[in-house]
Amino acid sequence: MPPDTIQPIQEVLNRWVLTGQALVASIGALAFVLAFLWKMTAVESRSVLQAKQWIQRIVVGTLGVELAGILVHVLTGSIPH
Repeated sequence: MPPDTIQPIQEVLNRWVLTGQALVASIGALAFVLAFLWKMTAVESRSVLQAKQWIQRIVVGTLGVELAGILVHVLTGSIPH
């Protein structure tokens, strides 16, 4: 494929990755704060455990999106120009 054909595809992928990362970052930050507040104000030990589990899920999800973004950059960068 000629480079002028690949460039628009790379730009679209980069735009979508950045949009996804921004959405996950803002929603993830809000969810993290809410889960942390839930953990701090919980009276029952079961609620504290559930809040900790949600915090772990949020962290793992955020890391997954970051790794997916890196993978897209690696894969699009490996296309010969």
